[in-house]
Amino acid sequence: MITRRELLQQGTALMALPAMAAHGRTIRPARRKLDLLFLGGTQFLGRHQVEYALARGHRVTLFNRGRSAPSLFAGRAEILLGDRDKNVGSGLTALQGGRRWDVVIDNSGYVPRHVSDSLDLLKDRARRYLYVSTVAVYDFSRGSTFKESSPLAAAPQPDTEEVTGRTYGPLKAECDRRVQAALGQRATIVRPTYVFGPGDDTDRFTYWVDRIARGGTVLATSNPTDEIQWIDVQDLCPWIIDLAERDQAGIYNAAGPARPTQWQQMLQALTKLSSTPVEFKWAAPEILKQTGISLPLARDGLLGSAQTPHFDSAAALRAGLRFRPLLDTANATLSWWRAQPAERRAQVVGWPTPEQEQQALGLLATR
Repeated sequence: MITRRELLQQGTALMALPAMAAHGRTIRPARRKLDLLFLGGTQFLGRHQVEYALARGHRVTLFNRGRSAPSLFAGRAEILLGDRDKNVGSGLTALQGGRRWDVVIDNSGYVPRHVSDSLDLLKDRARRYLYVSTVAVYDFSRGSTFKESSPLAAAPQPDTEEVTGRTYGPLKAECDRRVQAALGQRATIVRPTYVFGPGDDTDRFTYWVDRIARGGTVLATSNPTDEIQWIDVQDLCPWIIDLAERDQAGIYNAAGPARPTQWQQMLQALTKLSSTPVEFKWAAPEILKQTGISLPLARDGLLGSAQTPHFDSAAALRAGLRFRPLLDTANATLSWWRAQPAERRAQVVGWPTPEQEQQALGLLATR
């Protein structure tokens, strides 16, 4: 059952989408209009992709459960209702038949069985299948720098289908492998790192933008020299549609910025959002544990590595991906966030409370 929080996120996160669709540039109509099928399409990445695709003049079909903002694209895109799990409700029935699409863009493939079922049904009815994977697919025991050819995580047990912090990477890795095996050169795999920007309902980057904009003494990660990589949704999603338009094959890490950036550099850059002075206090791990704080984006254990991973995006850069300045991303995120109703902003995910932050800062002051 959908929760009240999910309804808030799905509704209020969409408020700024008409403005976001411009992605900071003039969108020209595509020379050739494509028939695009999106598996998903109403969550964070999907919304930006679909808005851009519609602005380019493409014919868009969405296949999803109809739970997240079901009327968002009403009258602008064809909506097919169903479920990625063929054993739930009407399953994939709406996708059966002989209809063809130019490109399938799979945003919602998290479980290998679901992806295999979609591939079986669609692989001969689309010229290209573009799978949105993740950099979490890599085997992080095999080093700290990862190119697209680096080994992927081992497949989980066949009956593992629950997506958790521990299973997310291995499940997506197996989905990634199955798309490659089924389609070869007709597959395009995009592996993003953390995605920042307006409309992000994970609330991770938004925490730092909001907190630093308020100024004062800010509790920061315990590893200020760790590298952090990200990509703006307004860069990633138009580029994904560009790949589809060009019928571009390949596997691509999508991880910016163009130059390696440390946490302390990223946070210092964000101080320009504040009209009052900002001072950072770098947290000790034991104090975070004592106060129950888990700072957003600060090595949440998803990658399972003691080293800071670096994802090589040279292939994506050659394929046209570009990274906008961090402050552009931060200002757009902050503007979007401040436009959300108070009820949405009060129901954030994973943010330390002001009381927790002050407790941690007090403990740091006594060390």
